[in-house]
Amino acid sequence: MLVLIVLAVAGCGSTRTVTVTKTVTVVGTGKTGPGPPGEIVQFGFIKSLTRKGRGFEMLFDPAWFLSGKTANVAAAEDGVVKPGQPVPNDNYTLDEGHRLLTYKVPANVHVTALTKDVTGTPITVSQLAQLVGGKNPFSRPLFEPITTGFWILVNIDTVRSLDQQYHP
Repeated sequence: MLVLIVLAVAGCGSTRTVTVTKTVTVVGTGKTGPGPPGEIVQFGFIKSLTRKGRGFEMLFDPAWFLSGKTANVAAAEDGVVKPGQPVPNDNYTLDEGHRLLTYKVPANVHVTALTKDVTGTPITVSQLAQLVGGKNPFSRPLFEPITTGFWILVNIDTVRSLDQQYHP
């Protein structure tokens, strides 16, 4: 629905001011209706990434990437810091289960890895598979190893993007 209201205000001489107000109805991108959301974001560790047909199959170990009070309390409960003390760099990774989840990864999915600096570099899924397999397809060492973890955007069972997490 789009509504336009035009208001003309007469002024001195030939100067004329026109104010345009637009009301736009936008369909939300959030979840609607029963059931889980179609897309979710998860943090965790890629354990394997192997070619399957035209795409890849990924085994992913999900974890909690925590910050703030949540990180401090969890780390204290795990004996990593003393109660009341902050975690280093305001983050703590909690990886309890180590259950591997299987996801489809199309060959053309967006991947960002920390190859040069903290901003990340776009790489291919094939290059990421080589990194996961212990080979470096680049002419220099990575800025950070891929063991820092990845954020993945998943639609049901298919990965839509992978972005490496920076750990200072």
